[in-house]
Order: sequence, then C-alpha cells, then structure tokens
Amino acid sequence: MTERGITSDTWPPAPIQTERLVLRASEARDRAAFVELFASPEVGTYIGGARPREELERAMPEVPGQRPGSFVVERDGAMIGMVTLDRQDGGESELGYLFLPEAWGHGYAGEACAAALGWAAGARPGEPVVLRTRSDNERAMRLAAKLGFTEVKRYEEYGAEQWLGMR
Repeated sequence: MTERGITSDTWPPAPIQTERLVLRASEARDRAAFVELFASPEVGTYIGGARPREELERAMPEVPGQRPGSFVVERDGAMIGMVTLDRQDGGESELGYLFLPEAWGHGYAGEACAAALGWAAGARPGEPVVLRTRSDNERAMRLAAKLGFTEVKRYEEYGAEQWLGMR
C-alpha cells in the first residue's frame, strides 16, 4: 500500500515513546476506547456531536483506525486518545487529535502531537502540516500556538467560525 511516500514497509512505524506516552498503530484491544471516544458528548462538542453508542458498536471495525498516519495514544497500557496526520489533496498533512475527557488537562495532547509531528518531519520531510479547529475552542487554539502553527485564515463552517493554521 502506498500513500504518497508511505508504504506498507514504512507504516506502521515502530511505537514512538515520549516521557509519558506511547504512540502506536491501532490494535483490536483499542476498540472499546474508540467507541467511548466517538460516543462522548464532551469529545463531540467540537466535532459535530457525539455518535450513538449503539451505532458505533455496530459499525466500528474490529481494529479501528488502521491507516497510515493514524496513531493510538497510550498511557500506562491503555488507549487515552488518538492523533492523526491525514494527507490532503494540496500536498500537506492535516493534524488531528481526540482524547478521552479523563485525559484532558494533563498536557497529553501537546506531548502526543509534538511526537507525531516529529515523526512526520522524518517520514514526510518538507511537507507542510495544517491544523483546523473551531476558533472558540480555547484549548485547541492554545495548543496550536504551542506547536508552532500560525493562522492562515478563519472561515464559517458547521455553523461556527473555524480556524486554519499551518506549520
């Protein structure tokens, strides 16, 4: 499988270890955490709402999130979130992340996103990375600045002002 420079030989990469976290490819044991993540009303606040748990249980594959650029974020052996670097049509990658509410406020998103960006710099050298978020998501806006993203534009979508930054 090839996705603009990433082949089955290079994906998934070896697990990436940070001070407190491990970023790795998804496994079957992560399925329940994926369901919890997408069913969470708190997580759904900025991504168009939570999805019904029953729908997720039916539709979620046995091993969710298996694609180049998709990392499970693990702490103490359990999935606490995910970070994605999805290729866009314009030749850039888009950074995305979701964490279970109990993982919020501990700096895990910043730590995991910085690690994923470090991986991307080696795997996709010179490729720009963009990040989109609602401009009223104060935590995401602070994290974007901390990670070195600068504003490209603001626009209306999904009934709210969106922010696009580039790194």
